[in-house]
Amino acid sequence: MNALAKGDALVGTRARAGRPPGEVMEELLERLSRLEAGLTAVLGRLATERAGQAWYGTAELAALLGKEEFTVREWCRLGRIHAEKKRSGRGRHRAWAVSAAEVERYRREGLLPPR
Repeated sequence: MNALAKGDALVGTRARAGRPPGEVMEELLERLSRLEAGLTAVLGRLATERAGQAWYGTAELAALLGKEEFTVREWCRLGRIHAEKKRSGRGRHRAWAVSAAEVERYRREGLLPPR
């Protein structure tokens, strides 16, 4: 049994049956605090990794924004976000690239009006 499964077993109904509710609540709050600290660390690491990136492809930007890649490509094509066509290593075909500054502008202001 791994550590997570053991931790879940501690919170199960059989484990709680003989323990006072205050003790169970303290344990749950402690676990929640540890989870929150871990999540904060992971988010901080992701932010610093992404901070050094100057340009995003449509797939990367879609993942970052929680959108589908097709949606991001359409935004580029329609001028809803400022994007440039860059060499992609796929022969004559070029791929959309969005600058980090434009990503921040989008986060602050949203999509540009349609052309």
